[in-house]
Amino acid sequence: MSKPTSIKTTEAVRDRLRVLAQERGTSITDLLEELAASQLTQDEQEQRAIEAAGELGIEYTGEVRRAGESAWEKVRAHQNSAAA
Repeated sequence: MSKPTSIKTTEAVRDRLRVLAQERGTSITDLLEELAASQLTQDEQEQRAIEAAGELGIEYTGEVRRAGESAWEKVRAHQNSAAA
């Protein structure tokens, strides 16, 4: 088991995490673990893009990469606007 650590955040964020965890019947730690596990790093995104292009029979070029980056930006913008 990992050693517990602290994360500094605002009271508002802490309070929101507490409510979200309570609503899900879990702890803030478990909620954060779930969030961290559900998000891809840039390297993971790149690897998935390469694999997806290969499965589609597409050569993974700079143009394909830029299109993928644009798509991720649109996804993040949509997520941010939905959260607001």
